[in-house]
Amino acid sequence: MTQKPNKLPHLEESLAEISQLIEKMEHGELTLEQSLNQFERGIVLIKHCQKILKEAEQKVQILVQQNNQECLVAYDEEQGKSTGTSESNE
Repeated sequence: MTQKPNKLPHLEESLAEISQLIEKMEHGELTLEQSLNQFERGIVLIKHCQKILKEAEQKVQILVQQNNQECLVAYDEEQGKSTGTSESNE
């Protein structure tokens, strides 16, 4: 039915699942326990989406900051930081 919290889908899939959860809950046909489980899953997915969007925003900021430099600094996805030491004295 729902995926395990440690196997979170990509952003688009997460958003689709959140929409489905909302729709199910709005119809009011779920038991209290089912509603709580759906709500909990929704919270996990929302936090996951926020993390994905934050990482994407950081990548964009790095690219914008590096726009005026000759070479771009690679983004280290595991660390969430740019790699290399490229300093500019302007």
